[in-house]
Amino acid sequence: MKNGMKKSNVDIFALFLPEIKQLLSKKDFNGLKLVLKTMRSIDLAEGWRHLEANDKILVFKLLSSRKAIEVFEALPFSEQSFILNNLNNTEISQIINEMSPDERADLFKELPDKVSKKLFNLVNKEEAQDLRELLVYPEGTAGSLMTTDMVELKKDMTARQAILSIQENLRAEYARDIYSVFVTDEGHKLRGCIALQDLLKAPPDIAIKEIMQSADLIKVNADTDIVEVARYFKKYDLLDAPVVDTHDVLVGIITIDDVVDIIEKEATKDIYEIGKMDAKGGQIISYARATTAELVKRRAGWLILLLIFDFLTGTVLKAFEHSLSSVVALAFFIPMLLDTGGNAGAQTSITIIRGLATGDVNFKNVFKVIKLEFSAALLMGLIVGTVAFGRAFLLQKDFTLAIVVGLSMLFIAILAIATGTFLPFFSKKIGLDPAVLAGPITTSVVDVCGLIIYFKIAQLFIPALRF
Repeated sequence: MKNGMKKSNVDIFALFLPEIKQLLSKKDFNGLKLVLKTMRSIDLAEGWRHLEANDKILVFKLLSSRKAIEVFEALPFSEQSFILNNLNNTEISQIINEMSPDERADLFKELPDKVSKKLFNLVNKEEAQDLRELLVYPEGTAGSLMTTDMVELKKDMTARQAILSIQENLRAEYARDIYSVFVTDEGHKLRGCIALQDLLKAPPDIAIKEIMQSADLIKVNADTDIVEVARYFKKYDLLDAPVVDTHDVLVGIITIDDVVDIIEKEATKDIYEIGKMDAKGGQIISYARATTAELVKRRAGWLILLLIFDFLTGTVLKAFEHSLSSVVALAFFIPMLLDTGGNAGAQTSITIIRGLATGDVNFKNVFKVIKLEFSAALLMGLIVGTVAFGRAFLLQKDFTLAIVVGLSMLFIAILAIATGTFLPFFSKKIGLDPAVLAGPITTSVVDVCGLIIYFKIAQLFIPALRF
């Protein structure tokens, strides 16, 4: 949980960098402390890359305890590892014990086993038990996303007692993340919830059971996929939600700031996958930190794979070499036909993939979706086929050739839309991400099958091509 910190589009740190470097060179640590105090934690974390390695540790040690934790939580894992490797055990213990539970669990999941076991000895007994419980949940589930920083209320409490309980039990630094409070019984089973603002407005002596609401509609199971959690938050406009186990025991809460991060990662992941790149779980490519090796690594794999698919296109052209040599004009329209078919397939597959991601498209309404897309395919095929016919006739003044091009465009458009509809559903059915499989393969299928359709129609209408 990033404590509500939001990223800025402006590199605020860069504005302070000349002053920071000057203070570092003069060893004016008091002046540097004052400058660091005026900067927000997220701005420090985003600009961390501008500092030299030795200066990073010095600046980190000059931060206040709370700000140091916030900066550390917002840094990428590589920077976190660098800091941990340059601090003593006492300093490391202070950091990992003061981190929010979910951020601490994320850190330990990233650490090598040997390092993780070593650092575990530095965690306080209470925090260590909490950490063990969080590490049990598989990555990508609600349990891995939640925090255990919460206060449980009892239904027989008064509103005044509930507010006092929140003040006494919730760590002050996380108070700004509280939107709702949750009511449990003696076995910690979830019994209800209250919006914090409703609790603050309630008469002091009213019992919690009189003002609490059912939590059945907003609770999520710890095993729920985080993408489903994000959809849940979006659908019901939630700011937070309780997380329960299979016995309805309250085990944590998820807040909107964590869900926003998930939505951003999923959107980034889909964009990269549709763009035929290694998505790396939604990790954004930042040109401020990217290297040539990283760009090549994330792009080359798909380019090579698609290049291999495109070998089939050359094979098809070789098979119809006689047709091309007999009627050279056929070659003029190949780019137009394949590009339009690829675009039609991409439009459809992206629409279906997006629908699957938002829940608007599913296997319950698959036949309705197919009916709509098939109707659209026929109409779009007629439209682009007519345009292609007109272009071919104006260019070659050959009615037969224009018919071949127009009909080919009609069938290629239908093929492309059908492929763009079918592949995302097929990918989803076999458990693959539709954006990974459907996007790249749709274009390849259209290229190969489109050429076959084109030349077969040409052989049907042009007698000189029959052999």
